[in-house]
Amino acid sequence: MTGVDLPRQEGDIPRQDREVRILLDSGRVVEANTLFDDVVVRSPAAEDGDRWRRATVLVYRAVVAWRLGRLPLALELAADGWTELETDQPKGPAAAQTIGMLAYLLEGIGHRRAGLDMMRLSVQVARDADDPHTLAHCLQRLGAALNFRAVDAPPEASGRIFAEASELLREGLQLVDTGYVHRALLGSYARALAGINELAAAERTARAAERLATAHEDRWGLAMCHWVLATVRHTQNRLTDARTMASRAVAEAEKINDTTLLLRFSLDLANICAELGDYVGESEALRRSVASGRKAVETLQEGLGQALEQRRLAVQAQRLAMAAQEAAARDPLTGLSNRLGLERAAPLLLESTAAKGRVPWLVLVDVDWFKGLNDDAGHAAGDVALREIAQLLRAECRADDVVARWAGDEFVVLLVDATDEWQDAGPAVAERIRSAVDCHDWSLVLGSTRRPTVSIGVAAGPANLDDLFDAADEALYRAKRHGRNRVEVHPPLLPSK
Repeated sequence: MTGVDLPRQEGDIPRQDREVRILLDSGRVVEANTLFDDVVVRSPAAEDGDRWRRATVLVYRAVVAWRLGRLPLALELAADGWTELETDQPKGPAAAQTIGMLAYLLEGIGHRRAGLDMMRLSVQVARDADDPHTLAHCLQRLGAALNFRAVDAPPEASGRIFAEASELLREGLQLVDTGYVHRALLGSYARALAGINELAAAERTARAAERLATAHEDRWGLAMCHWVLATVRHTQNRLTDARTMASRAVAEAEKINDTTLLLRFSLDLANICAELGDYVGESEALRRSVASGRKAVETLQEGLGQALEQRRLAVQAQRLAMAAQEAAARDPLTGLSNRLGLERAAPLLLESTAAKGRVPWLVLVDVDWFKGLNDDAGHAAGDVALREIAQLLRAECRADDVVARWAGDEFVVLLVDATDEWQDAGPAVAERIRSAVDCHDWSLVLGSTRRPTVSIGVAAGPANLDDLFDAADEALYRAKRHGRNRVEVHPPLLPSK
């Protein structure tokens, strides 16, 4: 695997972010952690509308957080960057870099197939972008990942995988000849050469990479070079030299806090010690291997646990917010929608009803002589009567219809997606409501107090809520004027011009 990725364009990654990576790769983990705390609080902006540049910085930080063992933060940053990534088709150098770094994270947390697929995608995007340096970087990631696959593969498959890796890495080396990516390419290419048994070329390449890594205090590069040299010596059966080089690789991996490298190198060191009969060395190498594996698992479990808890809290907060919104749109006395709830729901319902070629109906219900009922039976009885009427309204309507308490003793029913002939749907429901209230047994609620009735105005038409309400209100006024306890229908409204 590669170390923290560094795009060529310095404008893509802020200077302090790059300094964190340099500290980390030079083994100064405590300093890297301290500086990263200052860096990560600054949210990267999308300059000139290029959201990919913001995504690149976010995912770059996610990789650094992963290397520092701060998994919850790594997942949070990666998710944020991935969200940016989903907004556009992957195109350009920044997109290729971002996809490649996400692939590195997926590899690290065990999603190896998805990680490899994304690395191949990053190479294709880099080729389309015609940016040699970015393509070299993407080729290096993919080649390094294939090297690790080949090490774990059965003998009949490993040679083929190493050969593919060497071709990719050779192509990358033809594109860049200096810098961090060049050093990483050299180290990875040397390992691929060793894998296809070109030992002399592998050693020459590893030595060249070692000199460059030493000059730049690149401990990640040194760890890789020592691993390659240990592999070469092991293949040559020079086991004492192989043990020395493998021990150096383990030491460098420990210094840069790279548990993935440490696990791989420790296993190789244990195998070499076993062949030498150095059982103390084998035991120590296995201890390091187990410790690094346990640390990786524990870090992953802890991080995923914290991420899950954060997700749970986020969902809980979302539910509370939704509950608060719902409560604000609901009448506490009757449990029906209130005026706010109706006004929120009506536009979409009216639009969808019209789109189906159907006509919405608005039924406006007013309780007759409600003030007198309150005066005679008391406000508590009046409240009970309103709740009873609300239940009767709900019982006479379908689940899709909106039943709301508009204000005081006034209710609104918005009939949508009616399956009856549109000329009859509203009046039919209104008459059922009127009859249900009129025939209801009110003796338990009101005793000998005069039972309530309702007057209803009905209107229909491809109009907005305000127009429907005004038309139904006119019809309701006629119902009141003509004796109450009746339904009046407004003439159908004409379509709005």
